[in-house]
Amino acid sequence: MNYPKKVTIGDITVRDGFQHEEKFIPTEAKIWLAEQLILAGFKHIEVTNLGNPTGMPQFKDADELVQSIRNSKKITHLIGDVTITCVTIRERAIERAIQAHKDGWGPDRILLMVSTSETHHKKNSGLSLTEYWKMSEKYIKMAREMGIKVNGTVSTIWGCPIDGPTEISKAIEFTQRWFDIGASDVEHADHDGSASPDRIYRYFSMLLDKFQEPDKHIVHLHTTRGWGLANVLAALQAGMTNYESSIGGIGGQPANFVDGVPVAGTGAYYYADPLITGLVPTEDLVVMFDEMGIETNLDIDKILEIGRMVERMVGRPLRSECIKTGRIPKSMKEWST
Repeated sequence: MNYPKKVTIGDITVRDGFQHEEKFIPTEAKIWLAEQLILAGFKHIEVTNLGNPTGMPQFKDADELVQSIRNSKKITHLIGDVTITCVTIRERAIERAIQAHKDGWGPDRILLMVSTSETHHKKNSGLSLTEYWKMSEKYIKMAREMGIKVNGTVSTIWGCPIDGPTEISKAIEFTQRWFDIGASDVEHADHDGSASPDRIYRYFSMLLDKFQEPDKHIVHLHTTRGWGLANVLAALQAGMTNYESSIGGIGGQPANFVDGVPVAGTGAYYYADPLITGLVPTEDLVVMFDEMGIETNLDIDKILEIGRMVERMVGRPLRSECIKTGRIPKSMKEWST
């Protein structure tokens, strides 16, 4: 097997993980989680969405959350080396990020998103792809002039939960377009867990044949159908080195029902059972990498502790196997204890 010996993992639980929860996660809990992730060694965390919280009330505490993370005394010695990302799908959210940056507490990096499926893209952003590319070109320049990094995400690469199969070559074209208009890096998202390992390998091989810079690309995989870690292995084989995950494998489409109140979210759920959605679990990912001898520079035992606490935050068992089983002992002494 041929795979990298060192990888980077960004944890996106505080944003993507919690956005799918149907109860509001207290701000204090989000702050605690962000602090613990940073203390565990994460250098990249995604913490909130700066869009209008009316339809997505999980993000109504965005300003307080980012400011509290910035000002936390627990992580003062570490925060300078951490990239804090906020999602900014539309113009007002980007303007909000720029103003926060001017005020001294804004995100280091923002995220814009296109889908290769026009239908999904319109549902997610409210704009056509043509309109969105035009908007992005203008606003990426504004953000970069303020010193904010910009991630351009490409979604529905391997399939759309609304329209079905998509053509993966279109995502390569979109990736080039992101770089052409100033994106710092590009995230490649299996939006609904429809990718199989062979197609993951094919796509990322195509990607690296064209760009040859794995550090500028992020692998974002869901495990809806249980293939998440198999897909990670396929991406590793292709040479990818940057990954995203969430504690307990939570996350997905923004909730349309929060604290007993119906809200807009992004509309009706794509699945009959919303609990089957979710990203590759951070806990399982880091334990697997450790067993493979792949360096992550993360405190794995602490991450497993965090996982058990997040289960208590959301009030149910999560999809991580390693929360239950723990790490594999490295010596007979560990077996005996």
